[in-house]
Amino acid sequence: MSRRYLPVLVCLLALAGCGPQVEEFGGPTMGSHYSIKYVAGSQTPGQAEVQAQVEAVLAEVDQQMSTWRADSALSRFNGLPAGSCARMTEPVRDLVTFANVLWQDSDGAFDITVEPLMDLWGFGPQSRGQQVPTAEQIAAAKALVGQAYLRMDGEQLCKDIALQLDLNSIVAGYTVDRIATLLGTLGIDNYLLNVTGELKAAGKKPDGTPWKVAIEAPREDVQVAEQVLELDGLGVSTSGDYHNYFERNGQRYSHTLDPRTGAPITHQLAEVTVLDASTLRADGLSTLLMVLGPERGFAFAQEHGIAALFVSRTANGFQSQASAAFTQQVGAD
Repeated sequence: MSRRYLPVLVCLLALAGCGPQVEEFGGPTMGSHYSIKYVAGSQTPGQAEVQAQVEAVLAEVDQQMSTWRADSALSRFNGLPAGSCARMTEPVRDLVTFANVLWQDSDGAFDITVEPLMDLWGFGPQSRGQQVPTAEQIAAAKALVGQAYLRMDGEQLCKDIALQLDLNSIVAGYTVDRIATLLGTLGIDNYLLNVTGELKAAGKKPDGTPWKVAIEAPREDVQVAEQVLELDGLGVSTSGDYHNYFERNGQRYSHTLDPRTGAPITHQLAEVTVLDASTLRADGLSTLLMVLGPERGFAFAQEHGIAALFVSRTANGFQSQASAAFTQQVGAD
């Protein structure tokens, strides 16, 4: 279900004409990249100090929640046997609480205990290469999956089976929101930030125009825009099946797994984009809707008032369908 490499949204900020008031920095994070463009306020520290504080947040999140480093708090929890408990930081507990809501609302289509399945199919940190597992192997991995077997006891996280957590479907969105809050404390109210493809923008560019981003069309041959959005106070998350997959005997296997079947999704939804004031929520919902697919996902978005744009493969090419909330949100921008 979760993903390490997220579909990249193409930032359309044109630096030409913005003048020296626009500061910019970025670097590697979470196996991908982050970038920030902002307009410094009168009380804003120098860029080096802003970058240092941002990267401190990134380092903290990595130390707590990465499944790609053996010494993270999450990896240590994943290594514990069934019946174990471990004290977890408040951010980790908050993400588990949020994930439980999505898990319950989606009847299990969203599940943060999919690590054994991700590894089995070759998309996880402990994988041994991409492969098509047998039905018996899938059943064995599924026996170690299920948020129903995960619980909190005070400040401790406990597991009734030897499950393993994968927060990659929500951690980037959470990190974006953390950094956005930090920027506010530093007197930065106008910014466009991107963490592994999850974005949030607020305020305006120095010339008074809005920050613009383009939703990447789900094509593998060329990078083109599906739709251009103007953002102010919104987070954006896109999930897709076209950047991280493998093929065997003409069959395509996406990194987006359905925890209920234990296998990659098989429907025709190529990508879904969610807009929300909370980038965490947008991040989780984009994964949830991607798992549900074009029909069930669209119905879920309509029922829950989610601003979502669905792009599906058809015999005549890609077809887009926007939820009512998405149309209203884009029209309001």
